Amino acid sequence: MMPLPLSMKLLMLFVSMLGMQGSGHSCELQPGGTNVARNGEAIQSSDYVYKPMGYANQSIDGNREGNYHQGSCTHTKKEKDPWWMLDLKNSYSIGPIVIVNRQDCCSERLNGAEVRVGNSPNNDNPVCGTVTSADSIITFCCNGMLGRYVSVVIPGASEILTLCEVEVYEEIAKLERHVCW
Repeated sequence: MMPLPLSMKLLMLFVSMLGMQGSGHSCELQPGGTNVARNGEAIQSSDYVYKPMGYANQSIDGNREGNYHQGSCTHTKKEKDPWWMLDLKNSYSIGPIVIVNRQDCCSERLNGAEVRVGNSPNNDNPVCGTVTSADSIITFCCNGMLGRYVSVVIPGASEILTLCEVEVYEEIAKLERHVCW
């Protein structure tokens, strides 16, 4: 095998370093990261109100309590395609979205729910991820999806949608390696 000329080696080195210079996506919550959901406004397809609980904004109050009866979770009526939507008031590059599921009962209700991010206020934005487990805390990596609206929709089913907290973090680009020439 013939050795590569120095100019070709330098070109290959330069191209590989360019790839390392780009910003990488991270799904880890960054120290000091801001939960931009706290400044937004949430609505949902219906309100099942039991002792002044269940309203959409209760899922962005900063309280990760998973017991519905403690007053910090949302709750729709049982309906086809229930949804919850957050207006962030500005468009962001979205990184991690953390959902705290109901933990006192019924956590399986969230299975199949789609988390959507985009600029349409009609819940028809691209899907960032789908809930596939009844875990108490579920994190989605949206990898810089741009959007003003974040929604959680259970498509194609007659179901109740309950969310105990939704945290939305802006994507923080990290420089993986600096190259000096």
